[in-house]
Amino acid sequence: MTSTNHPDTARTVVANISLSLDGRIHGTEGEHDMGWIVPHAISDASRDHMVRVTSPATTALLGRKNYEGFSQFWPSVADADEADPRDRAFSRWLNTVEKVVFSTTLTDAAWENATLTSRSPAQVVADLRDQPGGDIIVLSSSSVIRDLLNADAIDRLSITLCPATVGGGARLFDDDVLGSGAWSLADHTVTASGAICLLYDRIR
Repeated sequence: MTSTNHPDTARTVVANISLSLDGRIHGTEGEHDMGWIVPHAISDASRDHMVRVTSPATTALLGRKNYEGFSQFWPSVADADEADPRDRAFSRWLNTVEKVVFSTTLTDAAWENATLTSRSPAQVVADLRDQPGGDIIVLSSSSVIRDLLNADAIDRLSITLCPATVGGGARLFDDDVLGSGAWSLADHTVTASGAICLLYDRIR
């Protein structure tokens, strides 16, 4: 997989998220209604895909809710003998990578290498592009992804399309935040569960 980037920077901004066939990020019961993702996230191909898209990144962007969920689960996985080796690799990467957390309510981010900001994702990414480093990846935080899509600041979309129709709940792609644009299919992998891991590069 080769990397793509904004014409003014060497750093690629990647948005990584799972979606249902009807474009939902969660179901009708609210933000925790995501059980339909689980069977597709634990397949070998999905785990390989996650390691592949995160390992080139030196900065991870997280919204408050995902930061709280990730920080409660992932840190200890790095040393869990019973965990899948790819999950341990992802955990080690996540523990050490620079993490920028977008929140106006948190007062502390105790996870190592995590910093809080109340600035907009588009502003933060614009500054990060001027700094040396690898890819900048958004980890499943839909509000951050929407802000960056609206600013045309995403270079690569990493979407795991799950073979489930949820029938309600929030969508990632809303008309009021998503402008028009063309994308090129860079890579795709079909998992044993029937999910498709898609990589789209922004055409500018």
